[in-house]
Amino acid sequence: MAENSFGDGGFDQSSFLENELKKINASPTTAQQFVFGRAGSTGSIPGSSASSAHNTDDEDSDSSRATLSYKDRRREAHTAAEQKRRDAIKRGYDELQGIVPTCTQTDTLGPSKLSKATILQRSIDYIQYLVQQKKKQEDELDSLRKEVMALKIMKANYEHIVKTHQNQPVHGQNQVSDAAKFQVFKQIMDALFCTFNANISVANFAELSACVFSWLEEYCKPQTLREVVLGILRQMNQQLSQ
Repeated sequence: MAENSFGDGGFDQSSFLENELKKINASPTTAQQFVFGRAGSTGSIPGSSASSAHNTDDEDSDSSRATLSYKDRRREAHTAAEQKRRDAIKRGYDELQGIVPTCTQTDTLGPSKLSKATILQRSIDYIQYLVQQKKKQEDELDSLRKEVMALKIMKANYEHIVKTHQNQPVHGQNQVSDAAKFQVFKQIMDALFCTFNANISVANFAELSACVFSWLEEYCKPQTLREVVLGILRQMNQQLSQ
C-alpha cells in the first residue's frame, strides 16, 4: 500500500505542492490548448494565415500590373492614331501648297514657310479665279458657236443664190454690166457703213473693239443682210426696168 502523503493522519504541505507542479508541467497550457483548438477546427496550422495573406497580395499586384498594361496600350493606340491624323493633315497641306501656284511663289526676300491659314486663303482665291476663267471661256465658246451658226446660214444662202443663178438661162439682153454689179455692191457697203458709223465709238481701242463686235452681232446677221440685199436688188431692178 502506497504511503499516504498526509502521513499518519496529518497534512504534508511540501509533498502536495510538488505533486501539483508535476501535474501542471505534464499538461499543456490553456493558451496552447486554445491555439491548438482553433487550428484543429479550421483544418490548418497557425502559419497558414500568413501564407494566405501573402498569396492575396501577389494576386492584387498581378491585377494592378494588368490594369496598368491595358491603360498603357490604350494610351499608345490613341497617341498613334493622333499622330497618324496629324501626318495626314500635314501631307494634305503640303500637296495643296505644291498644287496652288500662288503658294509656290517666293517673296523677294527669299523662300519663307507659309502658315496653314495663308495656304487655305490663297487656295480659295485661286479656286475663285479658276471659276471666273471657266465662266469667261464658256461665254466665249457660246459666242463662237453662234458665230459658226451664222456663217453656216450665210453659206447656205450663198449656195442657194449661186444655184438659182446657174439654173436661170443667160440671155445677152439680160446680162448685167459690171457697173451695175459695182452699184449693187456700193449700195450694200453704204448701208452697212451708215449703221457702222452710227454705232461705233472711237474714244479708245477697247471701246472700239467692243462696239465692233456689238455692231457685227446686231447688223451683220444673215437675216438682216438678206433684207438689205433684197431691198437693194429690188431698187436696182426697178431702175433697169425703166
